[in-house]
Amino acid sequence: MNISVSIVEDNAQVRASLAKLIDGTPGFGCVSRHGDAESALLEIPKVRPEVMLMDINLPGLNGVECVRRLKPQLPATQFIMLTVYQNTEHIFNALAAGATGYMLKQTRPAELIAAIKEVHAGGSPMSSHIARKIVQSFQQALTPREAEVLDLLAKGFLYKEIADSLLLSYATVHTHIRHIYEKLQVRSRTEAVAKHLSQGFAWREAVAP
Repeated sequence: MNISVSIVEDNAQVRASLAKLIDGTPGFGCVSRHGDAESALLEIPKVRPEVMLMDINLPGLNGVECVRRLKPQLPATQFIMLTVYQNTEHIFNALAAGATGYMLKQTRPAELIAAIKEVHAGGSPMSSHIARKIVQSFQQALTPREAEVLDLLAKGFLYKEIADSLLLSYATVHTHIRHIYEKLQVRSRTEAVAKHLSQGFAWREAVAP
């Protein structure tokens, strides 16, 4: 059975090329294509594709916001951002909105097909260049001690348990966590852990052979 794919891309030539690639690859099928987020929001819930390729820079509503609105309606659909944007703000925003992968438009066709297959199988495909940018950004943001605190926070440790584990005072842990929130530009434990986990899968992609 084919993996069903929808495309949201405002460039008609790119949109047609992607559809041709998907339809021309055994085991894949393009079930819909859209030139803007507004039409995608109306039509895609009816089609319910297994994988979506989503551009960020769209006329009107952008691709990140489109993913944010579609994901609650289509929890089983996997979203891959396919874009020219390489800055970490766009990447983190896309991941926070519900995207599972992030590929650059210059990705070779065989790699894009492999990414669709991977995300369908439960993976988190990401161009290695993008993954390294995220890792570098994340590593530069936090001190080694803050990274340790965040790692324990992601594992579900309470503040007191983090303090006991790292032989720190409760007040020191609280200060570290406040600094982590400020550096990562988040407002809650959940948001901080989400960034930590997204960095984690980016690291696995970056070091994968």
